[in-house]
Amino acid sequence: MLIGYARVSTTDQDTRLQLDALRDAGCERIYEEHASTRKERPVFVQVLDVLRDGDVLVVWKLDRLGRSLIQLVNTINDLAAKNIGVRVLTGAPIDTSSATGRFQLSLFAAFAEFERDLTHERVMAGLAAARRAGRIGGRPRAINDQQLRKARTLIDAGWTMQAVADDVKADRVTLWRALNRGKND
Repeated sequence: MLIGYARVSTTDQDTRLQLDALRDAGCERIYEEHASTRKERPVFVQVLDVLRDGDVLVVWKLDRLGRSLIQLVNTINDLAAKNIGVRVLTGAPIDTSSATGRFQLSLFAAFAEFERDLTHERVMAGLAAARRAGRIGGRPRAINDQQLRKARTLIDAGWTMQAVADDVKADRVTLWRALNRGKND
């Protein structure tokens, strides 16, 4: 069965062009989604649940299937593992039910893996450069060294944890963790 999926990013956009192309391609069922830029696409999830062995998911353009090349390749691979084909009508027409379409998909997968590796290398190089420059990164500590010294002094003087936490303007659990972290460092 040919199942169509049309998506636009905002409610202001129109799916008419996609719907016409999907009908012309012979889709028996068509799902339409007006999604924002958020990652959740409930209609697409519904489409994935409806697809069965031997079905073909038809989209107007390749970018309707994913927001990144990696997401796109993963989606197509997941469908292929369930013996579900993908047909793209415009842009880079792909039909994974043919040898040429599967070859194109393998090229996309290779590019996606290359992109993922390059991104990882850049992130690691950036973190190493930041460490060499003295920047550790991550979330700043909720309690600084001065507050911690004061808290220890107050605790030694017999104050309760809650009173100390109120005095250093920190949550009691946060203070407790900071005190224990200091013991383990």
